[in-house]
Amino acid sequence: MIQITPLTDAIGARIEGIDLSQPVSEAVQQQIRDAFLEYAVLLFPAQQITHEQQLAAARIFGEQGQLHRPREFQPKAYDALPPGIMMISNIREDGVPIGSLPDGEMMFHHDMIHREIPDKATLLYAVEIPSVGGDTWFASGYAAYETLPDAWKTRLDGLRASHLYHYGSTKKGDDKGTPAFGACTHPVVRTNHETGRKSLYVNRLMTDSIEGLDPAESDEILQFLFDHSEQDQFVYKHQWTIGDLLVWDNRCSMHARTDFPGGERRLLYRTTVLDTQRPM
Repeated sequence: MIQITPLTDAIGARIEGIDLSQPVSEAVQQQIRDAFLEYAVLLFPAQQITHEQQLAAARIFGEQGQLHRPREFQPKAYDALPPGIMMISNIREDGVPIGSLPDGEMMFHHDMIHREIPDKATLLYAVEIPSVGGDTWFASGYAAYETLPDAWKTRLDGLRASHLYHYGSTKKGDDKGTPAFGACTHPVVRTNHETGRKSLYVNRLMTDSIEGLDPAESDEILQFLFDHSEQDQFVYKHQWTIGDLLVWDNRCSMHARTDFPGGERRLLYRTTVLDTQRPM
């Protein structure tokens, strides 16, 4: 029997009593899916899983995603990985990172918000972690929206935002000379089609502007929403332990990474779950 313990009042739960290296019964899978919809972020500690077992864990939540990045931007080490597995790592061979997003702090963002149908969920499994830093913070879009004054909810109704992402960027404007990896427009307030709940769906890294507004008003709204949604009361700050597997709902949460020593190794494996509907 699994045990589910909330991590904060706003977001996240710890799931214990399960070994994801073993087959998971349909009844337990349904408990996990229900917890995912309720808490948005799930932590499975002390796991020892292979790539294939991580992909099997992803399928609990839906259809397995694939890597969207153009092949020319994928490290060569990816060729040895099963389809759908991505390395997040600062480890270098011959001076070249073996993984993606290798270094430092990363602003709050929603995975794949720059695509027409962003991924439903992301799973990240910790293999090597630095002695300090490299933490992942998760912010509840539900709580951020629900605590807005009614006047702001009215102001945001029907607005759409444009999102732009350059491959490998961890801070806005840090495009490293790469071509735009993706751009798309979505509602500022997103309704999760599985729960019916509304959440803020803009973020500091990838959201560029609000459609149809002059730049000054667009910037005013977005800066307010960025600051509001990143408040500590909405955030779970995860300090990684080797063997942690985290899964999060990209439709109603965003996440960020803290800085860490560049001379220390960090390696996590990432996989995703496809969504079935465009944001609405």
